[in-house]
Amino acid sequence: MDRTQKSEELGTLKAKLANAHSLVIADFRGLTVDKDTALRNEFRKAGCEYRVVKNKLLGLAVKDTAMAAIKPMLVGPTAIAFSLEDAGAPAKVISKFLKSEEKAKVTVKGGFLDGKALDAAGVEMLSKMPGKDEMRGMFLATLNAVPQTFMRLLTVAPQSFVYLLKAREEELNK
Repeated sequence: MDRTQKSEELGTLKAKLANAHSLVIADFRGLTVDKDTALRNEFRKAGCEYRVVKNKLLGLAVKDTAMAAIKPMLVGPTAIAFSLEDAGAPAKVISKFLKSEEKAKVTVKGGFLDGKALDAAGVEMLSKMPGKDEMRGMFLATLNAVPQTFMRLLTVAPQSFVYLLKAREEELNK
């Protein structure tokens, strides 16, 4: 790569990381091509971008930003995964991959979320948090619960009265 290509790559990486909601950093050493392709496909399905990057390039991309806290993690082969939509998606995909592939040689170095660097345990916790769609569903269920409960409350009295009349009718017909 010549200087212009490197500067273009750096600019592209800076722009994407500036818009990323979260970042997961992994060491992919020893990962077979088939497993790497499967991992890339899983990231793609989740709306994430997965890239192998040079540590120096990533260090330059995060220099003088809030993500500068990840610099100590930039040792050895480095792959990054980030999402421009769902903060938990990269962590969920990599955690799922690690659980399904017992012999996978991928190790999570750490990550970045909301201005803070995360260690591997933090990335694991992020993967267990509900995603954007799950949060929307929980919010809608909460909004829907109030009118449902109110309607049930309104229908209980007339329904009980109907049951009372039905019981009285059966009693008189005996």
